[in-house]
Amino acid sequence: MKIDRHGQAKILTQVEIQLLFSQGLQTDRDRALFGICLYCCCRINEACTLSVNDVYSKGRVRPELLIRKGNTKGKLATRSIPVIEDLRGLLKAYRHPEAGYLFPGRWGKGHINSDSAARILREAFERVGIEGGSTHSFRRTGLTQLSNAGIPLRVIQEISGHNNLEQLQKYLEVKPEQVRGAVAALSMISHVGESNSEGYVGKYGYDDVSSTDLPERLT
Repeated sequence: MKIDRHGQAKILTQVEIQLLFSQGLQTDRDRALFGICLYCCCRINEACTLSVNDVYSKGRVRPELLIRKGNTKGKLATRSIPVIEDLRGLLKAYRHPEAGYLFPGRWGKGHINSDSAARILREAFERVGIEGGSTHSFRRTGLTQLSNAGIPLRVIQEISGHNNLEQLQKYLEVKPEQVRGAVAALSMISHVGESNSEGYVGKYGYDDVSSTDLPERLT
């Protein structure tokens, strides 16, 4: 796990996410595209190459979004990601094509290019004054939030599609205050016995993640 970014994409706060989706991104298509990146913790190319049938059935949003093996990095496995209500709202607002790629490219040919999507996002970040963000910020933000919520790494791996846990751990950010809180818990094994005014060695509580970091319903 990383204590600082070391060149990795920025982890977005709840305020930044709300600002980005309310003022930065300008169309329902863009909000749907990057909402998928955030709430499915997927790579930008995986979102860009989705077909309509991967997300909708008979005009309605599917209970689970399908990321097909052929569109994943390394073509490892097909993933099925449950669609939470925050994402469902973005997908319902998007007037999608009836068939073919969910996010068509220019002149309706093929799918939107990941470089074009990255440019759209850069402009959105600039519009609301967010620095250090990229398309990978959504994936890192989502995976870090799942880890902070106490979801086992093996379960997170099913969502992220990483080949192994070592690769997954490189994505996850650990804050200095989390490290301080964890070390404070070592007082439970104090060599001097009772170590507080109540007369017992108690477990130190600490916030795993600030409530202002990410949307509550992402947990």
